[in-house]
Amino acid sequence: MRVVVNGLAALKPKTGVGHHVANLAAALAAEFPDDTFDLYPGERVADLARRFARPPAPPSAGAPRPRPIKAWATSMAKSVARWASRVHFGAYSYSGRFDLYHEPNFIPFPSRLPTVVTVHDLSVLRFPEWHPADRVKMHTQHFIDGIQRAAHVITVSETVRNEMIDEMNLPPSRVTTVYNGVSRAFRPLPESDVAAVKAGLGLPDRYFLCVGTIEPRKNLGTAMRAFADLPSAVRAACPLVLAGPWGWQAEAEREFFHTTGRAAGVRHVGYVADADLPAVYCGATGLVYPSHYEGFGLPLVEMLACGGAVLASTAAAVREVCGPCAAFINPDDVQGWRDAMMRLATDNDYRSALSSSGGAARARSFTWERAARETVDVYKKVLQPPPRPAQSQVAVLGVTPRSSGSRNPAA
Repeated sequence: MRVVVNGLAALKPKTGVGHHVANLAAALAAEFPDDTFDLYPGERVADLARRFARPPAPPSAGAPRPRPIKAWATSMAKSVARWASRVHFGAYSYSGRFDLYHEPNFIPFPSRLPTVVTVHDLSVLRFPEWHPADRVKMHTQHFIDGIQRAAHVITVSETVRNEMIDEMNLPPSRVTTVYNGVSRAFRPLPESDVAAVKAGLGLPDRYFLCVGTIEPRKNLGTAMRAFADLPSAVRAACPLVLAGPWGWQAEAEREFFHTTGRAAGVRHVGYVADADLPAVYCGATGLVYPSHYEGFGLPLVEMLACGGAVLASTAAAVREVCGPCAAFINPDDVQGWRDAMMRLATDNDYRSALSSSGGAARARSFTWERAARETVDVYKKVLQPPPRPAQSQVAVLGVTPRSSGSRNPAA
């Protein structure tokens, strides 16, 4: 079996989808060495893309918005890049003589190959106000059509699977849940390793932790407001650390951080390198995850794998992933988040009970090896030839069956 997997999302600094692509591709290659899984666009082109596609630095607080001509030029450059990628992908997939194409990032390229698409969530369609206009336009124009053309859809949770069936009217037989995995790097670490990373990042002994891009859907404004309402002694002893870059339409969160949050003890360390992230989790008093909506929520499982305490929102996929191993608070309940953070910072017995609620064992069930095996099961289902008609049916129709082989046999 020869499969081409679109790896473009793994070329830039990785957030959720990028980590998904990189880890799944590695697990597929390790679990099925006799098959071929090519990560598009290949190492040579990927190296060029990394050199020339560096993301721009985020604007500073109070910086003027980009001029219309600059915004137009950026939009045009993205359109040209997408067109070039489609053309190059068509040539790449044709020359590789692949059996199947897996698009792990929502919108597939047009392809003659049987196509499997991974959908991580439906936030762009359900909540377009949380996304840039060009992303909403791309989904409106291409996502629904791509899903209709796909032979099969993979979702990363049962929550998203049910949304695909209910809201996009897909037959249940065409949608399969394959949960994300968690890297083995996320585990309880020796105190000396944790201390070294914390010192390098300038982190305090104790802190609340938020992980992820700062954008409206992640609802980090609620976390900051709840933290700022804590007693000053608690805030001084256990600051709130934001580990993630400023994202799209984060002006309100940025303004609150600069006018109120930073003075109250909120710290922004920006994007944390993959190698340092496990120690950052291990050193935290607890993970604060007030997201309005998720398809899975990798930081939740990463924190559980490190043996940490989790305060999580009541979003459906968050509850599905965490099970009984987190304390759940309504994402809009600022007072509820404030009380939960207060208790976590001041009640050692509560923190210990939350940390030992079975989260590490639950996290161990989310492996990339399992994800790879279940993904290949989907590939085989797509590639298997349709069943031949029964002999009695052939006789009735008066047709003599001819032997034929599948052009895309499952390995």
